[in-house]
Amino acid sequence: MESEQLFHRGYYRNSYNSITSASSDEELLDGAGVIMDFQTSEDDNLLDGDTAVGTHYTMTNGGSINSSTHLLDLLDEPIPGVGTYDDFHTIDWVREKCKDRERHRRINSKKKESAWEMTKSLYDAWSGWLVVTLTGLASGALAGLIDIAADWMTDLKEGICLSALWYNHEQCCWGSNETTFEERDKCPQWKTWAELIIGQAEGPGSYIMNYIMYIFWALSFAFLAVSLVKVFAPYACGSGIPEIKTILSGFIIRGYLGKWTLMIKTITLVLAVASGLSLGKEGPLVHVACCCGNIFSYLFPKYSTNEAKKREVLSAASAAGVSVAFGAPIGGVLFSLEEVSYYFPLKTLWRSFFAALVAAFVLRAINPFGNSRLVLFYVEYHTPWYLFELFPFILLGVFGGLWGAFFIRANIAWCRRRKSTKFGKYPVLEVIIVAAITAVIAFPNPYTRLNTSELIKELFTDCGPLESSSLCDYRNDMNASKIVDDIPDRPAGIGVYSAIWQLCLALIFKIIMTVFTFGIKVPSGLFIPSMAIGAIAGRIVGIAVEQLAYYHHDWFIFKEWCEVGADCITPGLYAMVGAAACLGGVTRMTVSLVVIVFELTGGLEYIVPLMAAVMTSKWVGDAFGREGIYEAHIRLNGYPFLDAKEEFTHTTLAADVMRPRRNDPPLAVLTQDNMTVDDIENMINETSYNGFPVIMSKESQRLVGFALRRDLTIAIESARKKQEGIVGSSRVCFAQHTPSLPAESPRPLKLRSILDMSPFTVTDHTPMEIVVDIFRKLGLRQCLVTHNGRLLGIITKKDILRHMAQTANQDPASIMFN
Repeated sequence: MESEQLFHRGYYRNSYNSITSASSDEELLDGAGVIMDFQTSEDDNLLDGDTAVGTHYTMTNGGSINSSTHLLDLLDEPIPGVGTYDDFHTIDWVREKCKDRERHRRINSKKKESAWEMTKSLYDAWSGWLVVTLTGLASGALAGLIDIAADWMTDLKEGICLSALWYNHEQCCWGSNETTFEERDKCPQWKTWAELIIGQAEGPGSYIMNYIMYIFWALSFAFLAVSLVKVFAPYACGSGIPEIKTILSGFIIRGYLGKWTLMIKTITLVLAVASGLSLGKEGPLVHVACCCGNIFSYLFPKYSTNEAKKREVLSAASAAGVSVAFGAPIGGVLFSLEEVSYYFPLKTLWRSFFAALVAAFVLRAINPFGNSRLVLFYVEYHTPWYLFELFPFILLGVFGGLWGAFFIRANIAWCRRRKSTKFGKYPVLEVIIVAAITAVIAFPNPYTRLNTSELIKELFTDCGPLESSSLCDYRNDMNASKIVDDIPDRPAGIGVYSAIWQLCLALIFKIIMTVFTFGIKVPSGLFIPSMAIGAIAGRIVGIAVEQLAYYHHDWFIFKEWCEVGADCITPGLYAMVGAAACLGGVTRMTVSLVVIVFELTGGLEYIVPLMAAVMTSKWVGDAFGREGIYEAHIRLNGYPFLDAKEEFTHTTLAADVMRPRRNDPPLAVLTQDNMTVDDIENMINETSYNGFPVIMSKESQRLVGFALRRDLTIAIESARKKQEGIVGSSRVCFAQHTPSLPAESPRPLKLRSILDMSPFTVTDHTPMEIVVDIFRKLGLRQCLVTHNGRLLGIITKKDILRHMAQTANQDPASIMFN
């Protein structure tokens, strides 16, 4: 009879109206030297607290799902703080969605009562568009500021503009009438450090002084960046994309998207880029945009009190970040969809599109590069590609895949070594050493001395009549009487061959230094270094194919389409394809990457070469390991992230994975009306579990619901303060009706309002393949395992991650929460 009543009993839950977040992601959580420690016992044991709210699911052997609606208890007062999450815990997506639906129903039911309620309803409806507009505006403004400041500080390493100190090298010489075509970057207003300090513009003394000042400024910028990160915002280091992926999957990392992190990341990103380290600003710009989205979401109750809704804003913010990083609004939306977002409904797609549009519009209005483009390396090609060129494009794809596989293994090995040795305890020293080595080796080579974005621009640019780069030092045909856009293929001159040798040395340098730079304690993106490596390799291949076509135009592969005196091969196009291939090999992006590079060039006809190279790089990279660099860093840091791309193919059952195991102590449970306040407090103090199943009695083991550790603690503390007669011997009742007690007994404590009456349950014979799918698609943190309605055990998200590690022959203890 009891079990029948339990089956028909609805979900009994307090009103969600007053559930507010106890603390915000804006807090500055971190002081100097704070290290993220994920070995928290709460998260590790019954780590993932609250469960599905609002719908009762029971997975039977046949795989059907039954649901029963829930009833709200309107008698008890809501308890402040119940329903919020601790740091380093995972949100319950189902409960958050139910909470949002209830809020929406409440607003709709009141909007016809008065004009004020109607206004509140309209404000609520438009708050989503307002928050993404503000996010787009802030992201575009900050990106423009970072671009301008980074350009100025990069040029500061070489000299200064005496006529206007705030001008970079290019701007300083814009208004000068004394520049020549060959030396367009030299003007009297711009002074190198050697000219200022020793009064020499040429000669060995000048070179050495410029060399010393270059190293001095590089070390100064790097030291200032790492010091600011260490002292004020330890979360400002790195790319930020692995953590954002984890946060968007439902994990809570307080302070990671806060105002201090935003401020320090913006400042130190400029310093890190200007220091000349082998890193980019594109990945960190996504982190900056997400910080903006998180901060603005606190202005709107719809998002500040609901973690799932807040993640919709963060998805739109990540699209805005890529939009301003590459000047690619559509690519930004696809990047958010393909690479970072865990939950991406259709309205989030529209808002991401709008946020990317607003951010790109603001950046275009600022015009940080002075070329009326959103990126420094925008190019346009005028020569079509030919079918034979697919072969070298695919070869570049193979190179990109091999580079990606090598980089992921080498960088993860180095980062793991950093974590496990004393070297990781000295982040400032590591940054100084890497910056010193980079500056010493980079200065002699003009291609490594260049800002990486300017290097990519030079490699992408096709050789026209107005180009003075050594890459365009071809032997000219003296019979050519007119200047045209499409210059015919010509034999390479001495400058081209010397440039190729310098590019080969730059390629080796970039490959080695990028492995050691990505992961140090300054803001460091991976997009630009990977694109630079691919662009160098692509340009070298492009020049080789161009010279082959010039000297052997009578070969059958060139005969049909490459005539003498025609412009057949575009080396810049090969650089672009190589850049896309290498970035695809590292990140395993496909669709979004092709669209980003397509938006960079504005050439529809080059989509096929890009697709061929990117897919080849992904296939080659996947042959060595299916995870990209961001997934690899998520696994290295032990974040609880269930990757939707990863397949689960093993034939285990829920009973094989659940806890307790055979030799474990029995499951810690609460009974619905047989325990006192002291009993529950003792269980909370003696265990580290994050929640407890509630059963009818120890004998029946019939499941009633699930109570969270945090909610129990808050509810008992609140009852002691606000209710008279609640003492340690008070009986705690989770049942609907309080049992009859002796007259002298203290007042009972009713905690049914904090009980989740519809925890997600599966039977012990449910295949783990289905369980994993349920966890991914519903965003669960744990589910209970039953047999004929009796509680057997529990499976948490981390149990699944451990099991997947074991099935992949990895030591689960070595990858969880390092």
